[in-house]
Amino acid sequence: MSNDSFIREVNEEIRQDKMKALTRRFGPIVGAAAVLIILATVGWVAWDRWQKAEAGASGDQFISALELASDGKVDEAQSALQTIEKEGHGNYPTLAAFRLAGLAADKGEATAVQQFDAIAATGSAAAIVRDMARLRAGLLLVDSGSYEDVSARVEQLTADTNPLRHVAREALALSAYKARRMADARALFEQISNDAEAPGNVRGRAGLMLDLIKSGDGANE
Repeated sequence: MSNDSFIREVNEEIRQDKMKALTRRFGPIVGAAAVLIILATVGWVAWDRWQKAEAGASGDQFISALELASDGKVDEAQSALQTIEKEGHGNYPTLAAFRLAGLAADKGEATAVQQFDAIAATGSAAAIVRDMARLRAGLLLVDSGSYEDVSARVEQLTADTNPLRHVAREALALSAYKARRMADARALFEQISNDAEAPGNVRGRAGLMLDLIKSGDGANE
C-alpha cells in the first residue's frame, strides 16, 4: 500500500469517526427538530381546514341572516348578525357589521354613521369594504351633517382611479349645494356630467342639478 493510499484511508477513518461523534451529539436535536417541523406542518394544515370549515359555517349563517332581513324580520336578523360579528370567521364578521350598519340606517338610527365609521377604521377589512363604509357614512351625512362631515369621509374616494368616485362626487356635490357652496357644487356636478364612465342615472342627476344651479337657484355662494 502506498503512503498516499494509507493517508487517504486514515483521513477517511477520521472523517467517519467525526461523523459518528457528531451524530451521537446532535442526532437527538436534529431528530427533535424534524419532529417539531412535522408537527407544526400538520397543525397548520389542521388549523387551515378548521378555519375554512368555520368560515363556511359563518357564510351559511350570514345568508340566513340576510334572508331574515329580506323577510322583514329585522330584529331577528340583527340578533343573528350580531352573533356573526362577535363569533364568526373569515370576512363574515366585517360583512355582518356592514349589514348591521345598513339596517340601522334603514331604521333611521343615529348610530349608523358611527357604525360605518368603525368599519372604515378596521385595518383587517378589505380596502373596498372600508371605502364603501366611508361612502355610506358620507351619504347619510348629506342630510344630517355638514359639508365638512361629508368631505372628511368621501373626499378621498373622488380620485379618478377610485371605482366609487361617481357616487362619492355626487354626495360631495349635494352636500356642497346644501351648504350653499355653489361654486364647489357646480364644479363637482360638471365633473360627473363630463365623465363618460359615470353611470347614466348619476350623470342624469348631475345634469338636472347643473340646470337648477344655472337657473339662478342659489347661483351665488
